Amino acid sequence: MPVKIRLQRHGKKGKPFYWIVAADARSKRDGKYLEKLGIYNPNTNPATIELDVNGAVTWLQNGAQPTDTAKAILSYKGAMLKNHLAGGVRKGALTEEQAEAKFTAWLEEKTGKVDSKKDGLAKADADAKAKALDAEKAVNDARTAAAAEAEAEAKAAEEAANATPAEETSNEEE
Repeated sequence: MPVKIRLQRHGKKGKPFYWIVAADARSKRDGKYLEKLGIYNPNTNPATIELDVNGAVTWLQNGAQPTDTAKAILSYKGAMLKNHLAGGVRKGALTEEQAEAKFTAWLEEKTGKVDSKKDGLAKADADAKAKALDAEKAVNDARTAAAAEAEAEAKAAEEAANATPAEETSNEEE
């Protein structure tokens, strides 16, 4: 029975959410599967991926073929590297400890890159909010100044209207 590691679509229209599954190649896309290996949510930035790396490596060692997208996800999470290192251990090229050390170092580097991207996105979002707040304050100050100027003009016009008849009366008496 040929086994594929592939994505199984869930979620509503326009908001996809995927399960990463090991399934018989002959089953339907969203049909029966052998094992659920993780989830993939492309709606978030960066995309949310939760993967059972050891389970995926077990399936890869047993001959499961990942689809192109699933292969990219497995590579991103390190399952393909771990499978490659396990092959090196089987052939005697390196020891289990060396393979685990290489995988751990790669995982820490990858985590650092993802965290820096999240920090960059959070900083950009904070900057955008601060810029929007400054623009809103400028508009509000301009609106307040215009209202104060209009009020001052109205007050001056009212004083002028009140002062004009009194001056005419004093001029007539002389």
